Formats: sequence, structure tokens, C-alpha cells
Amino acid sequence: MTAFATLGRRLRLGVLGGGPGSFIGPTHRAAAQLDGRFEIVAGVLSSAPARARAAAAELGFAGHASAAEMFAAGHRLDAVAIMTPNDRHLPDCLAALDAGLDVICDKPLANTLADARTIAARAAGQVFCLTHVYAGYPMLRQAAAMLAAGAIGDLRAIQVEYLQAGMSARVEDGPATPKLRWKLDPARGGPSLVLGDIGTHAFHLARMVGGRRLERLAADLGALVPGRTVDDYGAFLLGFAGGVRGTMTVSQALAGTENAITLRVFGADGHLEWTHARNNHLTCALQGRPVQILARGDADLLPPAKRLVRIARGHPEGFLEAFANLYRDAAEAIAARLTGIPADPLALGFPTAADGVEGLEFIEAALRSRAAGGGWVEV
Repeated sequence: MTAFATLGRRLRLGVLGGGPGSFIGPTHRAAAQLDGRFEIVAGVLSSAPARARAAAAELGFAGHASAAEMFAAGHRLDAVAIMTPNDRHLPDCLAALDAGLDVICDKPLANTLADARTIAARAAGQVFCLTHVYAGYPMLRQAAAMLAAGAIGDLRAIQVEYLQAGMSARVEDGPATPKLRWKLDPARGGPSLVLGDIGTHAFHLARMVGGRRLERLAADLGALVPGRTVDDYGAFLLGFAGGVRGTMTVSQALAGTENAITLRVFGADGHLEWTHARNNHLTCALQGRPVQILARGDADLLPPAKRLVRIARGHPEGFLEAFANLYRDAAEAIAARLTGIPADPLALGFPTAADGVEGLEFIEAALRSRAAGGGWVEV
């Protein structure tokens, strides 16, 4: 019997951020409730008190003007989901952790490495899930498990790319939405827009599947759009532990792309390939053998992938279900902490504050490499 089943109730969740007009707010809320493990009971959905209360009332839960007000309101919360702008992650995470609550936080963990380390240190002993959503896709967990089991031989190289088109035109010249205002402000969105927004995702994919720590990198980081003052492009040479080589390209300014994500890992005997456009499948190509297409729902998937599958092969799942898988994993870990019953080990594969620290170590090293003219730097 799982820890969550033993708990015998849904977990009571408060939310910070993700109010009207947000893309990520509805995603978090839907994912939290998809498997019936969380009940959203309260939230702070705007910095404007009246707007915050009205938005929460429309969604059917109690609205508050601040995190402190919500924590003091007697909701008996078990956890808090944080999707506020990046500069709010440090104070919001610390406030929740200091209130004794477990945390589910949108990425990146923070805007600076020092802040990320502060959050990670404070989270020790509590559950902290960082929503690198792609870690919730079953076939990426399958890839990580296959690589760890030696299915393609010793790892030799990793390639990852994450390409978008949303900033291929000068969005700075149009009407500034609230989201754009904070994302284009380095004080709020962080020192590198492309790395905070999608670079940490791509880096986490390489780390999660490859299983090797990054030791050094060389960065070409800047803007493709003329006159832009924030980063919209980055290309990297990566050096992982054990002599594994890697390359990574990320951009938000490549016209015509549609959230194009590809990961390839190459071993001595073959390679694995996953793309976001065909996220229900994983290609396994072993040297001298027919190419295999593995699918979410196959009977012989490895346990880390099989446990995340809801419906049979042929019925596609996607982004929302991947997000929900992280919430489901976090729910098992939170229930384990509350009941004292050990969590299912397979449920503990979600990204944590430690992954967030590694993401900020990557960003900090990339910025140092740029300052040094793109040369190699240690991570």
C-alpha cells in the first residue's frame, strides 16, 4: 500500500501566482488535480488584493492578498505550489518552508546561484519538487533507465536542443504584457532570459537522462534579434564527468519552430533519441541492428517509465500529463513524510532543489564563459 493510499485523503494545496492571463497557472492547477491527489483550497493569484480574491473565487477556492495571510488563515495546508515571477521564488519558497510546508516550485529555482543554494539548504528534510516538466514524460524516464542499464553501452556523447519562435520578432516594440514586463527585466527574470526560460530545461534533460555531472562548458550566448538587450540564443560545448562530450543549442528567436525539443544520447553500441513532437515514442538504434521504436504503453517498458503510463498505447498523452506525473510523484513523497511510511522509490525521481542548484551553476558558468570570450570554464 502506498504512502498516499495510507494517508487516506487528498493533500491540501495552496498556490502562489499563476493568476489571470497566466499560461503556467492553469497548467499547474490542472496537473495538481488530474490524479485526485491534491485539493486546491487557497491561493494568492495577484499582487492586487481585490483581483487576487476575485480570481480565486472564480476558481472555487479561498483568495488571499499575500502568502503570509494565506498561511495564517487556518487552511491546514500540506504543500504550496509556487509559480510567481523568478525574483519571487526565494522569498516565497522560504516563507512556505518556514511555515512547515512542502513545496512544488516552477523553474528556475532562483535568479542567482546564492539564492538557489539558500533555498536548497532550507529545504533539507522537506519535500521540494522543481517542475522541470519534461522529467515527467514516461519515455524520457525510459531513456534514463535504459542508459543506466547499459542498453547502448558506455555513454560517449549527449546532444540536446530546445528551439522556440516566440521572440523571433521584436516583442519589445509591442504592448508589454505583465509576463513580458518581468521576463524582459533582468532584475526580475534573471541575468539570461533564454537560459532561465528554456536553457535550464535543456540542461536538466541532459543531466537526467545522461546521469553525469557537468564539469566544464564553453558558451556562445547572446541575442539573434538586432537591438535586443536580453539573451535569446545560446550554443554550448559541454564536458561531463567521465569524459562524456555534449552540445546544446537553445533559442527563443528561431522563426517557424514550435517548441522543438530533441535529446540524443550516444553510447558505444548505439543511441537513443526523443523529440517533444513525438513524445510518446523513443527511438533506440543499435549499431548493426534494426531500429526500434519504443512507445509509451508498451508492456515491456522499464518500471520508472511504466508507472507513469495512464492509458494504453495508441492513445497519446502529453504536456499536461507529464506535469501531472511530477505532482503525483510529489504527492507520494509528501504523504510519506506525513505518515512515516516509506515512499515508493520510483516516485522519488522528480527534480528537486538540488537540480535547481545545478541549473543555476550551469547559468553562472555560461555567463562566466561569455565574459571570458566564450572560452572553457569549470562548473
